[in-house]
Amino acid sequence: MCLIWGVPYLLIRVAVRELTPATLVFARMGIAAALLLPVAAARGELRPLLVRWRPLLLFAVIEIAAPWYLLARAEQRLSSSLTGLLIAAVPLVGATIVMFTGHDDRPGPRRLGGLLLGLVGVAALVGLDIHGTSTVALVEMGLVAVGYATGPLILSRSLSDLPSLGVIASSLGVCTVGYAPVAAFQLPADVPSGRVIASVVGLAVVCTALAFLVFFALIAEIGPVRATVITYVNPAIAALLGVTILNETFTTGMAVGFTLVLAGSVLATSRSRSRVAAES
Repeated sequence: MCLIWGVPYLLIRVAVRELTPATLVFARMGIAAALLLPVAAARGELRPLLVRWRPLLLFAVIEIAAPWYLLARAEQRLSSSLTGLLIAAVPLVGATIVMFTGHDDRPGPRRLGGLLLGLVGVAALVGLDIHGTSTVALVEMGLVAVGYATGPLILSRSLSDLPSLGVIASSLGVCTVGYAPVAAFQLPADVPSGRVIASVVGLAVVCTALAFLVFFALIAEIGPVRATVITYVNPAIAALLGVTILNETFTTGMAVGFTLVLAGSVLATSRSRSRVAAES
C-alpha cells in the first residue's frame, strides 16, 4: 500500500495539466468501476449491500468523491512534496477522531508518540515552505485528510461484515454516476497527451482498483487507525520516484526523514501490552 499510494501524487500532478479535477476523478472512478463491478456482480457481492445503502453512500462520499476532487484541485497549486506532507496528517486526524468517539482501537502514549515522530520525519523528508502557498489549497488538503481518516472508521464500524469487493465497486459506481453530469461539460477540447492518458489509466487500474482491494484487506488485519499510517511512507516513495525518475537530489534531510518515518510507523502500529495480554 505504501508503494501503490505513493505514486498517485505524481500521476495526478501530470493529469491535471490537461484535465479538470472533475474530469480526472470521473475517468479514474469510471475505469476502476468498469473493472470491478462485473466481478463483484458475478460473485453475488452487490445484493447484500442494499440494506446498508446509507452508510455505503456516506463512505463513498467521504472516502472517494470529496477527497479525490479536493486533492486534484489542490495539486493544481501545491507541490507534490507539500501535498505528501499534508496527507501524512491522516493518522493523527484518525487518532483524534478515535479519542473523541471512544473507539476500542484508541492509541496509547507509545503509539501517539510514534504518530508524532512520523510527522517529524515527514517534515524532514520533504521539507516545508508554505510561503506564497494558496490558503484555499491548504484548506482543501485539510479536508482531504479528514476524509481519508474518517472513511476507514465508517468502513470498520458499519460495512466490515459486507463483501469488500462489492463495497468498493458499488462506491466507485455511485460516485462515477454522480460526477458524470459535471465531467460531461468539462471534457478537454483535444485528445489528451499520451502521458496524461497513461497517468489516468495508472490511477484507475493500479492506484484505485487494485489499491482498494489491498487496503480493505489491510484494515481487516490491523484496524482502521493503524492502516492509515501508510500515509507516512507515501512521501518517501514520492521522493524516491523523484530521485530515480526526475533526477532530483537525495539530501541528508531525506535520509534522516525516511528513518524517522519508518520508526514512527513501527511505534504507531504497535499494540499496547494490556491489549496483547487480553487477546492472548
